[in-house]
Amino acid sequence: MRCLRFYAATIGSEHDPLPLGEWKINGVARDPKFHYNAELFWDAKDASDKATLPPGPNNPVGLVWIDLSKDHYGIHGTPEPGKVGHADSHGCIRLTNWDALELATMVRPGTPAILKE
Repeated sequence: MRCLRFYAATIGSEHDPLPLGEWKINGVARDPKFHYNAELFWDAKDASDKATLPPGPNNPVGLVWIDLSKDHYGIHGTPEPGKVGHADSHGCIRLTNWDALELATMVRPGTPAILKE
């Protein structure tokens, strides 16, 4: 196994830590819709809120979603690249849109994703 790239990233928070372990890539979605489900966010004001936001660079997951085998977790872009590495996430791995797009070209379903400290 080898490291494909090294990117600046936002990786979880006190409330939603990085899901350490050995996972796999399930698939890649370019220009994904964002499916907001307040039940998955500890800081949501109303746990019953749900919404689907259209694709695009200002979408909360940016231009690509790389789905991990851990439910509700992925590697994705962001509409705020200046905050990568300087803000918390809800457990996912957040990259700049351009880094997430590059990584998406290097992985396929079954690619290992080993998350460790």
